Amino acid sequence: MNWYARWVNRFGLTNRPRVRKLIVAVIGITVVLFGLALTVLPGPAVLVVPLGLAILATEFAWARRLIRRGGAVLGHARRRWPWGKQAQPK
Repeated sequence: MNWYARWVNRFGLTNRPRVRKLIVAVIGITVVLFGLALTVLPGPAVLVVPLGLAILATEFAWARRLIRRGGAVLGHARRRWPWGKQAQPK
């Protein structure tokens, strides 16, 4: 059993999906907004925003799609960009 299922069972939220979604939405949106604030403040915004999206993805399909799309874009960028290699002149 994963941590999320244990948390839901501990607080008795298996029978209350709306309350569970509301709690996850409030926590996830708060973390995402904090991460967006860290883009202009000193801090690890690159880590905090995906963490907030991962929290939201436990309940919302749009957040899962956004994470998948971001992973695809990151994979495409990694294939195109010569990370750690010198660019070869043509």
